[in-house]
Amino acid sequence: MLREEDREVRRAEGSSSRVIGVVFLSLLIDLLGFTLILPLLPSILDHYSKNDDGLYRTVQAGVDWFSGRLGIPPERKYNSVLFGGLIGSLFSLLQFLASPLTGAASDSFGRRPVLLATVLGLIASYSLWAVSRSFEIFLCSRIVGGISKGNVSLSTAIIADLQCPKARSKGMAMIGLAFSLGFTLGPMLGAYLALETEKDELFYVRSAVFAAIFAVADFVFIFVWLPETLPKEKRVPSVLSGFRSAFNLINPWALFQFAAVRQKMGGPSRDSLKILGLVYFLYLFLFSGLEYTLSFLVHQHFHFSSLEQGKMFFFIGVTMAVIQGGYTRQIKPGEELKVVKRAIMLLAPGFLLIGWSSNVIILSAGLLFYSFAAAVAVPCLSTVVSSYGLESQKGTVMGTLRSLGALARALGPVASATVYWLAGAEVCFTVCASLFLLPFVLLQFMQEQRKEE
Repeated sequence: MLREEDREVRRAEGSSSRVIGVVFLSLLIDLLGFTLILPLLPSILDHYSKNDDGLYRTVQAGVDWFSGRLGIPPERKYNSVLFGGLIGSLFSLLQFLASPLTGAASDSFGRRPVLLATVLGLIASYSLWAVSRSFEIFLCSRIVGGISKGNVSLSTAIIADLQCPKARSKGMAMIGLAFSLGFTLGPMLGAYLALETEKDELFYVRSAVFAAIFAVADFVFIFVWLPETLPKEKRVPSVLSGFRSAFNLINPWALFQFAAVRQKMGGPSRDSLKILGLVYFLYLFLFSGLEYTLSFLVHQHFHFSSLEQGKMFFFIGVTMAVIQGGYTRQIKPGEELKVVKRAIMLLAPGFLLIGWSSNVIILSAGLLFYSFAAAVAVPCLSTVVSSYGLESQKGTVMGTLRSLGALARALGPVASATVYWLAGAEVCFTVCASLFLLPFVLLQFMQEQRKEE
């Protein structure tokens, strides 16, 4: 009998390992294509500023007015960064709208078909980018991409379907590792492809074509290798039917309440889940804002060139990958909240070191703390949230969490940039570092509440 149980456990572990491996490789392929555009965006915007007299000039007039109100230096490179930030915020807002919808759809129709549908949307997005010759088409490609980028929340839902807590923790760490590797290697490949253009070929075309190729490869890989992790008998009737249900998936207040999870929660209470959602939002709101202004700081204080900034982010990416591949995946189930608190305790002084750094050594010390927090906080919070809800609710729960993160990433950079330009880097980083006390206190309250439960 024990041997039969051992065999069942081993089969379950083997199945979980296969799912984790497929999700990791699929997400890595996706992120390699997604990040190709990152080093090219300023040049793309500069290209359209010289060659587009339509929508670009209209939007640029609004950016110029906004930058003037904030007192931003009237230099084109600063306005280009602000312009890019607004496009990034639009992308995050679209993810905020799409992530809970795709997550809820996967609870009804299964993870695999919805994931394949999102990848088809990304193929369309990159194809539009490849043929874009006007800012209108380029912006359309980003809109399609933002709507289709629900595969991250679906990947976390697939990991949340795994029965073993240890496997879920490992899976979330591997998702974080895929992000680190993708955001380290993808931008480098994009920059290289832009240098290899032929005569009369637009510099971004090869990157766009490669992004489309990566998306097609990802589609084939998922179609062939990814099993369905949510059986039909555990699915729910469509939660997208009815105005109220759909509204609960995109209404910010309803998202913070996890109102779309209408069935009995099972396991830990809904109140605990609400606290975790608020912690996740506050953490990413502050983190993404300081992350966005980091490029401004090193440019102003240390006169970093684009290449030197690329090396800085490469250092961050490699450090995160090492931490996620070694430390994060070894975190024991039940220890995640303690690790997140530890990360915040390091992150606050890390941002103070960065904001007040007078030399590269102090900056590097702050970046090490930054990299540790970035490597463990989101995977650990995702692991804890994945334990909430019934099996038929995982897509909705993880999609809601991802949507809260997207909303934070849409609002954080705008708020942080406003403080930065009005009061300076030191004040901006000091205020935001101090505000990390809020999620820390909420986590302390959360742990006490879970002990009572």
